[in-house]
Parts: sequence; structure tokens; C-alpha cells
Amino acid sequence: MPADCVVFDLSIDHPRAHVWSIVGDLPRYSRFFRGITSCDQVSARDFGKPARYLLRACLAPGAVFDHHLETPIARKDEQLVISGSPDNGSWVSIRLENDRPGRTNLKVVFFRPMLRHPAATDWTESEIKTWVRDGVNRISDHLSGISDPRPVLKRRDIGSSPIRVARTLAAAGILTPSRPDKMLRQLKAVARWGATMVGGYTAAAGREPDGVAVINDGADTRTFRDMDERSTLLAHALRGLNVKPESKVGILARNHAILLEALIACGKLGADAVLLNTGLAAAQVEDTVRHHKTRVLIVDDDFAEKVRYVPEKVVRIWTGATAPRLDDLLADQPHTAFAAPKRPGRMIVLTSGTTGTPKGARRPTPKGLGDAATVLSRIPLRVGERVLVAAPVFHSWGLTAVQIGMPLRATLVLQRRFDAESALRAIEEHRCTAMFVVPIMLQRMLNLPVEVRERYDTSSLRIVASSGSAIPGSVVTGFMDTFGDILYNFYGSTEVSAGTIADPSDLRAAPTTAGRPPLGTALGILGVDGEQVPPGAVGRIFVGNDMLFDGYTDGMAREIKHSLMDTGDRGYFDADGRLFVAGRDDEMIVSGGENVFPRPVEEVLAALPQVDEVAVVGVSDDEYGQRLAAYVVLRPGARLDAGLVRSYVHQRLARFSVPRDVIFVDELPRNPTGKVLKRLLADEQQLVQGLGT
Repeated sequence: MPADCVVFDLSIDHPRAHVWSIVGDLPRYSRFFRGITSCDQVSARDFGKPARYLLRACLAPGAVFDHHLETPIARKDEQLVISGSPDNGSWVSIRLENDRPGRTNLKVVFFRPMLRHPAATDWTESEIKTWVRDGVNRISDHLSGISDPRPVLKRRDIGSSPIRVARTLAAAGILTPSRPDKMLRQLKAVARWGATMVGGYTAAAGREPDGVAVINDGADTRTFRDMDERSTLLAHALRGLNVKPESKVGILARNHAILLEALIACGKLGADAVLLNTGLAAAQVEDTVRHHKTRVLIVDDDFAEKVRYVPEKVVRIWTGATAPRLDDLLADQPHTAFAAPKRPGRMIVLTSGTTGTPKGARRPTPKGLGDAATVLSRIPLRVGERVLVAAPVFHSWGLTAVQIGMPLRATLVLQRRFDAESALRAIEEHRCTAMFVVPIMLQRMLNLPVEVRERYDTSSLRIVASSGSAIPGSVVTGFMDTFGDILYNFYGSTEVSAGTIADPSDLRAAPTTAGRPPLGTALGILGVDGEQVPPGAVGRIFVGNDMLFDGYTDGMAREIKHSLMDTGDRGYFDADGRLFVAGRDDEMIVSGGENVFPRPVEEVLAALPQVDEVAVVGVSDDEYGQRLAAYVVLRPGARLDAGLVRSYVHQRLARFSVPRDVIFVDELPRNPTGKVLKRLLADEQQLVQGLGT
């Protein structure tokens, strides 16, 4: 039976001040109490007015609701009273009393509790007590420094069972043998070439030769047979240029079919493909080509200036009209099939370079279709999808879209340049069912005028998969409110592949979450000792799966603990097991003795209606050691001043999170994948400070 008033006591073996540090900090409640996904401070206590919060709770999939709260009583180390909105009269009181030295008694009173079950019935007294005790136990473990009990370090979740992989692939339609003869040809191709791009496209050509594999900029198309045959011709042409197994072939190209054909051709030869970032400067292209001992460079014509410093001995093959043209090289080549090389060719992807010079990362060869099942276990793509690959293929996320598309025999819609309206037009024209993007592309689509967005029918779209950087919570909710609950957020990297995936239900419940580990992936939040941190604590994010990279091409590697690899990020789990990324290791600053991450400040400022984009960086400070500086891009016609920005942050975050420097800029520096180049902002601010002194 529901109860209007629930009163009970419980004790915790910690001093009152330690207990208050969490009980009195409502924004941290999601880390300890199940069902609470966020509790954001809306305004601070001021002139006798209570602090106000917006609590979001999710007690079951789809059962998400917001609740406005106030704290009319917040006596440090003594009592906290949390009240609901005035019209319902609900409140909860938590009084802290000394039990014995080092032990605190909590006197808890719930009056008209408003947290509800999905069926809209009030919690019973027993359920309320169980829920509170569960959260307090987690708080106790946190204060005691007891490692999180999740079994992530025992490798039981690393590597997927064949049954779970088979079920996932069957659900995607990959293992449905509609035609035994075609299925046999498909399986032979995979057995011969493995789960590589060669195996994928050869298998697709055997099973569905006339199926459309690629649509280029809305016009030119390639079938799976075309992709197989043209890549064979290109492989012969490359062999004629002395490309051998383990030779390096550089590719500097935008998204189009020739890029994919080059990757397949390298695979048929056993050569390594070096995917060059189109945003590199000419000197960086030269350095990368020299470092990797690249023998041949396949390059788009409009990047002629970027390859002007490349040594003459490196053969250039142009994808357009410049001689020697790639299509001309294919004209006189034999159609003879290749035998599978002893060692499959590797793909070398350059890191984003947001915090320094881009490095080559050797991606491992997939060991089977289990790697596709990893993504498919959380993103329900199916055979026959029409996928708009808006993310650059030279980036690991765009490459993932291609690799996932292979076993699905998906039609890939490619555009050389991203334009928000052109993307919507392509979705309507080709009835795209899925789209792979980086977060800034979501922002650009939302920034289109409503009348432009409504001009295009995007009802065919059922999956939008984003990765590459954090998505602001305001963009998550704005995108889903506009296009429907079709957004998936993939957290990973070139080095660790898949870490977590947030599906639409996760993002509705907690818009800033990175989600949960997919099939075959283990996740650990580790401390400086390499062991799992206590519940709710921030630590280093480590990932384990079968697709961890094989190291950088300069011989460096990432730290491994418990068979898990360091991501370079810090984060924490909430009480329901969702991952939240606090920020990069190298972004955290220490200001006045407090550890501060820029991302919470960015989330707060991104919610301002006047703000289009924002980036926060750490800079040196003579008094506090370091401080935050915020770079803000305003929406057209909007007005905002630095004082209002600082006041807005101060109302919602701790004092040390308030940016002392607020700089309004026309745009943020970004790389071609949309990541903000924060090192440029930090360097600029340090220069300004130096000139000021």
C-alpha cells in the first residue's frame, strides 16, 4: 500500500561531515541512487531563497520524468530538507546525528513521496526503504574506498560467446540463409579473406552482385560486383607500381567510391593503407608520408597543394582529371583474381591530433563477424540498410560505418563534403534508413531554419549514430525532439574501438551519458593503483575487447591494466551502470586545490539559448595555479556579456568552476571531423596573458 508518510532510521560508519559531503550534494545523487539520472542545480541559495534543482528520474525504459526541487533547509552536517513543487506538498528530510565516534545516524522522513513506478502507482513503504538503503550502502562504500563491485576486471565480459554473436547476427539478418547457393559463396569469401573489407565486399558480390554498394554524391553508383572488379584492377595497377605485401599506400581523399576501392585493393595485395586526414597541412602530409615510408599516394585532385612537399619518388595517383588518372590506370589491367596474402593488409588511421601532432594507429584485422556483432548488439542495423556516411571515412568512425555496412550489404550514400541541408536532401532522395555523423553535424542540422528542415521528408531515417566527441546534452534532446528518438551515441576511439553505446532510451534518461558496454566489451574505472575505484568516484576509463589497436606507428602504446586499455579519459558510472565521461586526462586542471573538468561548464553554457557553441580550456593562474577560460560563439542576433555568463555558471556549479575569462568569438577552431582544437585556444589565451604582463 502507498504511504503518505514514511519514517525510518539507518546508520552509516562514517563521520557526519563525510556523509554530508555527499548527502548535501544533490548533483551527485545519480551516482548512488538508482533511477535518478541527473539532478542539476538551477539556482543557488541566495538572500534566504532556497537552492533550486531539476531532478530527472527513470525507473524503467520509457518512464522518464522531471521533478522540480528546492532545499528550504540545508544546515551543513545537520539536516537537509528537499521539497517538491508547492502544488504537491511532497518533501523528504534527512537529519544527521552522531551515533558514536565515526558513525552517523540518519533520520529519514518521506512525506507524500512523488517518485513513481512506471505503472504510475506510488512506491510502498518497503520499496522506499529498500531504495534508500541501497543508495546509502553505495555512499558508504564510496567513503570507505571500497572498490566498485562490478565484475569488470575478471574478463568474463571480454570476448563474446558464439551463441550471443550468432543471435545478434541473426537479428540483423546476416545469418539468414535465404538462398543456400548464395550463402555458400558468401561464406567461402569470408573463409578465404576473413572479416576484412576484401572479405566483406567479395562476399557481398557473391551473394548480391547487382545490389547497389555505393551512391556517390547522389549520381554515380557502384554495385557490389563493380566494387569487387574495380578493386581487383586497382590492385593489379598498384602491384605494377611495386606495391607488395606490407608496403604502405597513402590515401588522401574525401568520401567517395574510389576511396573504398583503394582500401579493398590494398587488402587484396596485403598492403597497408594509410588514411591521411584531409585537414593536415602540407608539411604534416609530407611528415606522415615519410614516416610511414609510403610508396604510392592516391589523392583527390583538390589536394594538390597538400602534397607539394611529398618526395618525387612517391608515385601519385589522382582520383580526378589530373594525370596519371586512376581510371586510366585501370583500363589495361587483367581481371585475374588474387590469392589471399599470408598477412592481411592493415589500416593505419591517424589520431585526431586535438592535443598534439596526429599519430598513426595500427588497427587490428577483425577476427570474425563478432566485431560487427559488438556494434549491432546496441545499434539495431539490419541487412539492406541505406546508410548516409556523413562522417569522414579517413576517421575511425566513418571507417566503422563502412566496415559495419559490409556484412549488412548496405548501400552507402557518400558525399564529398558535409552540408546540413544536402544531407537532409540525400536522406529524402535515397530514403536513407541510417546515418553516421560526428556531433558537430547534428548541431549544424539543428541550426537550419525550421522551414528548411521541414522541406525534406526524413521519415525513412530510423538510426542516427554519432561518435568522435561528446555531444552536448542540449543537442541530444534538441535532435531527438526534432527528428525522433533515433539517436545513438558511440563512445570509443581509434585505439580502443568500441567502449560504450548509448541508445535512445539511455539518452532520454540521461542526455550526457556515454551509455553501456556493448557485446564483447568490458569497461573499468580505475584509480592510480590500477584497481577499480569506489562507486560514484571519478577515475581513468579503461576498455577491453578484441579490437584494441596494435600500437602507434612510432612504437608507442597505451597502458594496459587487467587486459583493459587506457582511453586517456576520466569518468564515472551512475548507480544504474551508465558511463559518464568527465573529460580528458590532459584537460583536467587543479584550481585552488580542486580538480576541475571543463565539460560540466560547457554543458551548462550550451544550455543557454543565446549560445551556439562553447569550449572551455584551462590556463595558468598566478593565484590559483590554473583557471578556466570559456570561448563562446553566440547565435546570430543574440547578446550576452561576460558577467552574465559567469553569474549563470555560478548559480549552477561550484565557485572554482566559474570561468574567469569569457571570450566571445565568431567560431571555434575545429579539425575536419569537427573536434574543437582546444590546444589552439589554450595557446592563444596563454599568449594573451603573456602580452598582458
